[in-house]
Amino acid sequence: MRRRDFIKAVAGSSVAWSLAARAQQPAMPIIGILSSASSSAYSDLLGAFRHGLKESGYVEGQNVIIESRWAEGHFERLPELAAELVQLRPAVIVSTGGSSNLAAQAAASATIPHVFLSQDDPVKVGLVKSFNRPGGNATGMSLLTSALVAKRLEFLRQLAPAGAPISYLMNPQAPEAEPHWQDMQAAARESGQEIGVLNASSESDIDNAFSALARRGGALIVSTDAFFVSRVNQIVVLAAYNKIPAIYDRREFTAAGGLISYGTYLPDVYRQVGVYVGRIIAGAKPSDLPVIQPTKFDLVINLKTAKALGLTVPPGVLAIADEVIE
Repeated sequence: MRRRDFIKAVAGSSVAWSLAARAQQPAMPIIGILSSASSSAYSDLLGAFRHGLKESGYVEGQNVIIESRWAEGHFERLPELAAELVQLRPAVIVSTGGSSNLAAQAAASATIPHVFLSQDDPVKVGLVKSFNRPGGNATGMSLLTSALVAKRLEFLRQLAPAGAPISYLMNPQAPEAEPHWQDMQAAARESGQEIGVLNASSESDIDNAFSALARRGGALIVSTDAFFVSRVNQIVVLAAYNKIPAIYDRREFTAAGGLISYGTYLPDVYRQVGVYVGRIIAGAKPSDLPVIQPTKFDLVINLKTAKALGLTVPPGVLAIADEVIE
């Protein structure tokens, strides 16, 4: 055999061996992420999620693939996006951003392992049988959203001028809007505070709500909602322009110039979800993983905004703040 022909034969066999070896390698498991929010609003939290995955031995691009679907506040798209993820045959699906995601994922597949972040009681909405023994194909984190409503009202009453009317901004198209509004009304009755409601499901709705609020005056509680998270800058700018003291559920609002936020410390939540996803990929069953409840909460105050609004933050509130932005 000529030397040139020999080299070609060796090269050809090497390529064939390489292709065969690749074909024999198992495909990397896929993690599906389903959210009603926008990806830009969750970039930092996804970093915490990847950190939790790494703790469990999984790194995106090395031994696992992440496929995300974002509804950008369009809840009606969730069933379609959930179906797209199911077609990819993922090892596990994570749903975050509201109870509408949970319903869409539950309807799309009853067999693919499901790790959720639930704003509501997952037992009450039928996702799991119990917190300690979930059963079925789902487990995750309960964010205790309803339990935090009364604390937000309490903090806002301490910061707003005495006797100021308080309004509640909510998205009526969100599936969890009504139960959250009921929680808000219950907290208001308990404290003897009257609450007005403002509805907004679009950018123009938000503008109109703040126009009405400017005429009404007082302070504002912004409900926990994926659509509002995607409109952080619009809401914070309007609150500042109309000189409205407002409280939010996430630090992103106060970092952007909002007055105060109080809610579950989400980076730790997403890290723990990443750990659970890694454990499931490694072979754990969701039915054996207890539903987690958060133990760390985040109170953030923007003193610069308080000064611009002419407000004095009570020393007792400052003393318990997790972060003060000056």
